Amino acid sequence: MDTRRRPTKPPRTTSSQDGVGHHLHQKRLPPSIDNRSPSPTPKASDALPLPLYLTNGIFFTLFFSVAYYLLHRWREKIRNSTPLHVVTFPEIAAIVSLMASFIYLLCFFGIDFVQSFITRSSHDAWELEGSDNPNFLINEDHRLVTCPTPANIAPVPKPPNPDPIITPLASVEDEEIVKSVTEGTLPSYSLEAKLGDCKRAAEIRREALQRTTGRSLEGLPIEGFDYDSILGQCCEMPVGYVQIPVGVAGPLMLNGMEFMVPMATTEGCLVASTNRGYSRQRKRASELKLFLEAPDNSDTLSIVFNRSSRFGRLQGIQCAMAGKNLYIRFKCSTGDAMGMNMVSKGVQNVLDFLQTDFPDMEVIGLSGNYCSDKKPAAVNWIGGRGKSVVCEAIIKEEIVKKVLKTSVASLVELNMLKNLAGSAIAGSLGGFNAHASNIVSAIFIATGQDPAQNVESSNCITMMEAVNDGKDLHVSVTMPSIEVGTVGGGTQLASQSACLNLLGVKGASKESAGSNSGLLANIVAGSVLAGELSLMAAIAQGQLVKSHMKYNRSSKDISQAASLERREWSSNDIEGEIKEKQPER
Repeated sequence: MDTRRRPTKPPRTTSSQDGVGHHLHQKRLPPSIDNRSPSPTPKASDALPLPLYLTNGIFFTLFFSVAYYLLHRWREKIRNSTPLHVVTFPEIAAIVSLMASFIYLLCFFGIDFVQSFITRSSHDAWELEGSDNPNFLINEDHRLVTCPTPANIAPVPKPPNPDPIITPLASVEDEEIVKSVTEGTLPSYSLEAKLGDCKRAAEIRREALQRTTGRSLEGLPIEGFDYDSILGQCCEMPVGYVQIPVGVAGPLMLNGMEFMVPMATTEGCLVASTNRGYSRQRKRASELKLFLEAPDNSDTLSIVFNRSSRFGRLQGIQCAMAGKNLYIRFKCSTGDAMGMNMVSKGVQNVLDFLQTDFPDMEVIGLSGNYCSDKKPAAVNWIGGRGKSVVCEAIIKEEIVKKVLKTSVASLVELNMLKNLAGSAIAGSLGGFNAHASNIVSAIFIATGQDPAQNVESSNCITMMEAVNDGKDLHVSVTMPSIEVGTVGGGTQLASQSACLNLLGVKGASKESAGSNSGLLANIVAGSVLAGELSLMAAIAQGQLVKSHMKYNRSSKDISQAASLERREWSSNDIEGEIKEKQPER
């Protein structure tokens, strides 16, 4: 979870990529918006009986007229040799009028004079309250260095910027708001507060996102969801929601009671397999290990395995013995797919082939947990699984102080004592990080990955050290087992496919097989690095609890419900005591 704090009153600045900003200017709100937003700051010009532009025009004309009159009188006095200090009543009135108009135009209402010609022609423009930098949350991510491409994956050329996608809106007013968001004059995160309508804010933010990125979110639904229920507690800056199928497995017999268990997943056969619950005997021949590890047999096994798919390619086999049981771990490439079904078919082909040479071999199960899928395991932490990514960045000292509100030394010390020493004391396996699982699971659900594979995909070690004579911060995350795919499974659903399209990794790559899934793994690792940096900074400055209380706490009043529940429990207790004290007849 991102716990970065937004400053109360940040300065209005414009900077480079390390701190992109926009200077905000105030405009007038339309009447429909004005009723739902805080009243604007009163101005001194509101007390004038005439409109501001008419008052300015009168004083402007008076200033130049009086100035011309005094210059004309001064010239006549020089010609007639009249002393300049001798002035008449009209001249005194002209001097007073000149001074008054001068003070009005330059010292009191000079700025409003300029603004009156800008705002008079556009009465339905937006007024921005405060001076929050609209790109503050984005700036921290922009300062991060791009992740390196994983090994054995060809780089993908950067596609050209697509044309903006423009969808007709319900009103001209919404069109003006979208333009303000895309131009950066209105922060996207403040739409709910400005409009007072969470659903309308999501629609406007969604349209602004499509125009900014040039990518369509047509498959991501937005209707039929209560956006007010997530305001300030579940999700910030929503643009829609992801649909996940829910199946039912059961009945489950537990303590004499039957339960029908709901399961939300995008993995085929999961609900059916759980519902069936089969068991079989386990027995294995040990001689098989030597056959599988013999170099002479590797080509034959590869041919048998590769028949299952045009993308699945066997790269190696690793065996482990436990008594007379043999556990086989197949290593293979699967292109842009996560590849569980692809690998399962290839393994089944190999097992069927081995059955002919080892007729006494009994296959207990296609998976023996040596994979190890959806479970924390040292084999994945050491040997890797899926995509292995290392992402690093160098954060300048001024950014650490101004944006993260802490110091390089504090972050380095906190990372060593918390993520490294603290995790070691806890006996953690692959959990040498602050909250990598938060970011991984959020991206997995949005992009149609298997949420259960968040277990091994969140294996991460976060490193921080001072560089450049201790002035700058070098931060890196090493994630050896990110399991992602851009084809198959939940990626085929419309909403998840729209999210992949937003990232530019939808479907299989036509140039290089596996490059789209590799890029998605890079995006996951880069997002984890950003989340680690933000949370560590919040902990270092002691703002973690305050941030959660402000942005992740429900504002609903549950005191009445709690008191009612206590009263019900009390009445039940009294009734129980009365029944126990009654003598048996």
